[in-house]
Amino acid sequence: MKFLVVGHLTKDIIIRGSKIEERIGGGAYYSALALSKFCSPVILTSIGQDFPKEWIENLESYGIEVIILPSKETTTYELRYFDSNTRKLKLISRASDIKKLPEGKYDTFMVNPVAGEILGALVEDAKNRFSFISADAQGFIREPKVGEVKLREINASFLRGLNVLHSDRGEFSCLNMLNPTDVEVLLISDGSNPGIAYHRGKAYSYWPAKLHVSESTGAGDVFLASFTYFYKKCPFIQALKRANAFTALFLKYRHFEFSIGEVNELAASIFVERSPVVLP
Repeated sequence: MKFLVVGHLTKDIIIRGSKIEERIGGGAYYSALALSKFCSPVILTSIGQDFPKEWIENLESYGIEVIILPSKETTTYELRYFDSNTRKLKLISRASDIKKLPEGKYDTFMVNPVAGEILGALVEDAKNRFSFISADAQGFIREPKVGEVKLREINASFLRGLNVLHSDRGEFSCLNMLNPTDVEVLLISDGSNPGIAYHRGKAYSYWPAKLHVSESTGAGDVFLASFTYFYKKCPFIQALKRANAFTALFLKYRHFEFSIGEVNELAASIFVERSPVVLP
């Protein structure tokens, strides 16, 4: 199974009190790492010469191929954490847009922007080339301007017809011209609170596993990637439970060195039920 994951790799400046840490980030990074547990994904990204080479080498050590579109700058975020789920996000610099997809055959196209680097036209073009497309909403609705990150409402009609779309509860209200029935699967998460999932227009509520976590960065990206993989392998509810468990274990350990047996064991405790909810 070959996945093409598209989006900016980022430099993240993490601030917790007086502690400052710089590390690699971006939705494409977390999604590709999650997928590397099962296959050898390809990342298409745009970065500057200031992006540390050892970060690329580390990705390659996991069997991830990185296709780089050169840019003057790298997308850089400052993430100031107040607790494990509360943070303030600031865009410091932004790499070039990603306007063209590579040649080659891929089973799945995963769209995971972080700073408006992927336009709707590229997604529309991808529908004619890829049989399975999944996406995360966050990078489409962030204002791509330097400074404190603000969300914007968009005409999200270009997302209609996707196989899987992930959004958090607050982000979904920014997606105008899009209904849950417009995509095959719509995942609406709400941190550690119950989430809503729509499968072919039918609504389900799900309860994430309750595990102690110190940080939630990457949760949505891992959830999207793992669900996409599991959904291509097993029925919807089973995929939803496994993706929740997989994400919870990532948040617990902050790595992917756990077993699939542990995933399946935790997945058995995830509660999913049909819901009367029509819209979140």
